[in-house]
Amino acid sequence: MKKIVAILILSFIFVACGGQKEKADLLVFNANVYTVDDQFGNVEAFAVKDGKFLETGDSESLRKKYEFSETIDADGKAVYPGLIDGHAHFYGLGMQQQRVDVTGTKSFEEVVTRVVEFQQKNRVDFIVGRGWDQNDWEVKEFPVKDTLDRLFPDTPVALTRIDGHAMLVNQAALDEANITTETKFEGGDIEQKNGKLTGILVDNPMLLIEKITEDVDADTQAAALSAAEEICFSYGLTTVVDAGIDREVIELMDSLHNDEKLKMRVYAMVSNTKENLDHYLPKGPYKTDRLNVRSVKFYGDGALGSRGAALKEEYSDRAGHFGALLSPVSEFKDIAARIAKSEFQMNTHAIGDSANYMVLKTYDSLLDGTSDRRWRVEHSQVIDSADFNYFSKNIIPSVQPTHATSDMYWAEDRLGEKRIKGAYAYKKLLDIAGIVALGTDFPVEKVNPFLTFYAAVDRQDIENYPEGGFMKEQALSREESLKGMTIWAAYANFEEKEKGSIEPGKFADFVILDRNIMKVEIDSVPETKVIATFVNGEQVYKN
Repeated sequence: MKKIVAILILSFIFVACGGQKEKADLLVFNANVYTVDDQFGNVEAFAVKDGKFLETGDSESLRKKYEFSETIDADGKAVYPGLIDGHAHFYGLGMQQQRVDVTGTKSFEEVVTRVVEFQQKNRVDFIVGRGWDQNDWEVKEFPVKDTLDRLFPDTPVALTRIDGHAMLVNQAALDEANITTETKFEGGDIEQKNGKLTGILVDNPMLLIEKITEDVDADTQAAALSAAEEICFSYGLTTVVDAGIDREVIELMDSLHNDEKLKMRVYAMVSNTKENLDHYLPKGPYKTDRLNVRSVKFYGDGALGSRGAALKEEYSDRAGHFGALLSPVSEFKDIAARIAKSEFQMNTHAIGDSANYMVLKTYDSLLDGTSDRRWRVEHSQVIDSADFNYFSKNIIPSVQPTHATSDMYWAEDRLGEKRIKGAYAYKKLLDIAGIVALGTDFPVEKVNPFLTFYAAVDRQDIENYPEGGFMKEQALSREESLKGMTIWAAYANFEEKEKGSIEPGKFADFVILDRNIMKVEIDSVPETKVIATFVNGEQVYKN
C-alpha cells in the first residue's frame, strides 16, 4: 500500500513539474523574429496553436512546455508579422491578369504592339487593358485614338491609364457608348481637339465605357481572385485592403472563403454606390476571420498624373486648369453625414490640396466629439500647410510610398516649387497623426511591399535616383515603415487586436524572408525574396 501511495505521489509531482506537455501545432525556432509589439521586441522562437500565436520566447523553454506536431527551423532568417497592404485593388489585380497588360510600356507604339499581340491570341469582342503612363514616354502627352481606329475599326478598345483615372478608347468604343462631342458630364473630361474627340476620357466619363464592357461571369471573377491571391502570397502579404469593390465581388469573396478556395484576408471598402450603401449601411459591418466589410470608399478627385487632382490654385504646367472634384461638395457631405450615422468607416480618395481640404474639413466637423471612428484619407498626397493639423488617430493618412518615387520626375512640374513641399509628406503626416497606414495601390504600382519599404525609407528609385533621396526629410525610419505595413495598417482597419504583430492570441500570420530588411543595406531591400508565407499557421506560399 505504501508503495502505491509513493508511486501516486511521484506521478503527481512529475505532472506538476511539467512532465505532461501541452499540445501545440507548430514551433518556429532558430529565427530572428520581429514581433512588432509595443516594445518592438525580438525573439528566437514562437509557438502556434489552432491558427493563432500561442507564445513567443526561446525554443528551449517552448520545447519544455509544449509538444509540437510540426517544427520549422528558420535557419536564422528574419521573420515578420504577415504584411498588410493598406490600400490596393486586389480584385482589380486579378482582373488585370485576364486582360491586356500595358504596364511598363515606354512608348505608345509599344502599347499598340501589346494590344495587337493580345488580340491575335485571344480574339475577344471588346479589348480591355490597363497600365499605360504617358509620363514614362519620350513624348509625355496623352495619346490619341487614330492608330486604334485604323487597326480595330469594328472592335471596341478601352485602355485605362495606370492610375485608373484616364482611359484611351477608339471610335468603335465611343460609338457603342454613344459618346459624342455633345455628351454631357460632371467631374472629369472628354477631351477634344479641333472639335473632334481624341479618345481620352478622364474620371467620370469613363463610367460610360465601363457600363458597356461585357459582364464578367462568376468563374472569371473567381479565377481573378485566385490569381491575385497567388501573386500577393508570393510577396508575403496576408491581408489586403481592397479599396472599392461592389457587393457582388464581396459576396463572391465570402463564398470562396467559406469553401476554402480563397485564404487571403481582405478588408473590403464598399464602393460608394446607392445600391451598395442601401444594402450595407442598415445591416452594419460584416466580419469573419477572413473578410471584414466595415468601410465605404468615396472618390474625391482624380489623379495628379492625369491632371485630374483638384488643386486650390491652377496647375503649374497648365494655366487655368485646376483639376476637378468627382462629385458636388453637397453630395459628398450628404453621404459623409449618412455614413457618420452608421457604424461604417469612411475612406476617401484625395490627391489634390483642394480635395484634401474638403475631405478633412468635412471629416472634422462630423467626427467632432468622437474618438474612435478612424476615418481615412486615401493617398493624402498634396496637403496645404494649413491643413495638416486635421490629421489624427481619428482621421488617418493612408499613403503609398512608391507614388512618391513614381511621381517625383514630374510632380514639381505640376505643383511648383512651393506646393511640392506639402506633397508626399509622410514623415510630417506621421508626426501629426501618430500613425500612417502604408500600401501600394496595386496594380497602379507594383505589388511588391519591399518597394514600399524601400521608397518610404530611402525615397529613391531602384536606380538610386535622386542622389540623397526625393524630399528626404519626409522619409520614414525602418521601424516606422514596418509598423506602417503591419500594426498601423491593422489599426487603420480596426484589426490591431487580431493581427499586425506576433503576439499570443493573434492570428498566426507571418512571413520568412531571405534577408533582414531592418539591417541590410537599404538599396538591397528591393531584391528581398519571400521564403515562405503563413496564414493561420498554414503555409500558403513556399519559394
